[in-house]
Amino acid sequence: MRIKLSHEVEQRLVASIKRYYREEGGEAIGDLKARLLLDFCVREVGPCIYNQAIADAQARMLSKVADLEGECFEPEFSYWKGRKE
Repeated sequence: MRIKLSHEVEQRLVASIKRYYREEGGEAIGDLKARLLLDFCVREVGPCIYNQAIADAQARMLSKVADLEGECFEPEFSYWKGRKE
């Protein structure tokens, strides 16, 4: 599954990359260079982060499902408990 960013997110990321280079690296880069770097990160790094996020979500869901009885258990025949007969 290819990661697709919205136009607005892409614009904000390009601006952020340009700012990072300017403030941290002391050099200004243009839109093209920032977009190329962004494209590389999305294609190369993005799937690793995406896959890890999916694995984390799956583990979390599986732990919740495994403890479904503990999470959602309701005692049966409890109406008369605690009442005098």
